[in-house]
Parts: sequence; C-alpha cells; structure tokens
Amino acid sequence: MSDNKVVRLPAAQQIPGIMSEMQKAADTLEEIGWGVSIFGSARIKPDSPYYALSEAIGSRLAKAGLTVIAGGGPGIMEAANKGAFQAGGKSVGLNINLPHEASCNQYQTHSLAFDYFYSRKATFFMHSAAYIAMPGGFGTLDELFEVMTLVQTRKVPAAPIILIGVSFWTGLIDWIKANLLANHLIGPQDLHLLTITDDLDVAMRHIEMFCSHLAEEDNYAPALPE
Repeated sequence: MSDNKVVRLPAAQQIPGIMSEMQKAADTLEEIGWGVSIFGSARIKPDSPYYALSEAIGSRLAKAGLTVIAGGGPGIMEAANKGAFQAGGKSVGLNINLPHEASCNQYQTHSLAFDYFYSRKATFFMHSAAYIAMPGGFGTLDELFEVMTLVQTRKVPAAPIILIGVSFWTGLIDWIKANLLANHLIGPQDLHLLTITDDLDVAMRHIEMFCSHLAEEDNYAPALPE
C-alpha cells in the first residue's frame, strides 16, 4: 500500500468537523469586523520583491485600521502577517494542516487551524471587504477564481479584487480575454472585477474608498457566501 494514499472519511463524519471549524472561526473573529484577505504562495522567499511588497501592504492596511487576513503559513502569507503584526494591527492567520507544509508563521494576533479547505475558504469570505492576490500557485488561483465567481454571481457583495504583480498576472488576463471573453464565456463587465497594479498607492485607494462606503452601510455585516 502506498504511503501517499489519501484516506477520506465519509461525508457524514466530515460535516461535523467542518461545522465545528466554521463556528470556532466565527466566534474567534467576531471582534475583528471587516478585513482584507491577502492570497499568495508559501514558496516565495524573504529575499523576493514580492515578499517585500506583501509586507508593505500588510503594514499599510494595519495602519489604515484594517485587519489583515492571510493563510498563516510562510512566504507571502508570512510577509502579509508580519507587516500587519509589526505595525501593531490585527493579523489573522487561517492555517491549514498539510503534511508537506511548514508550521504557521509567528506574526499572528488571531490564529486558527483548519483541517478542511472548505471551512478555511469560507472564513476568508466571511470577513473580507477586499481581496489582494499576490503571485502564487494552484492554491492562490483557486482562492482568486472562487472570489471572482462569488462576486460575479452575487453570492458575496461586490468588493475590490486587486492583483499585485503586473508582469506575473498579465499572461493570465491575456488568456482570459483570448479564450473566455472572445468565446462569450464571460462578459466584458466581468473583467472589471479586477484591478491589476504594482502600485500600492493605487491598491490602498481602491480599498479605502470602498471601505469608507462600507462603513455607511448599517446592514452590511460579515457573513458567509449565500
């Protein structure tokens, strides 16, 4: 028998664990209100310019009074948490238990551990007023496309979705235009869901402008996707 065999519990045994993780997340994060989720690779090294950008955006969000929500691991996640933590802000780590990934980073004011990607991703969406995607792999693309789908289908409220790293993301956007838009699989307005930039001032303006309007909405509270 292979050591890499995946052992899956029946759904009836998984559901209570998923529900428990989501309830714990809701209870733990009740005090933070709205935050900004930052997605990105665990494999980015501290000497990467993207690590520095992530740390800087984490710091700027914290200084603007916004909670930073990241995956809790190394790389981009560590940088975002570090920037917020060292700026004295709230720094949330949503840590996923994986056999091949290092332990959670040390820059977290609120730390949660998840066995299930399902409940972890729902927690990102529950408290996020904006989303930032830094360069990353399959996990980052999964998170990015899910939030685009949820906003497109109005299962979560409209929110800024910002891609930082023009040279990294341009090829993907070109592919989306050439294959999805050209074949009428998405509409032209769907491309307006995204802002692509290397300029943190541009990113912060989008987020702060949106959050200032959000603060005026009396009935707009953190919630799960419908």
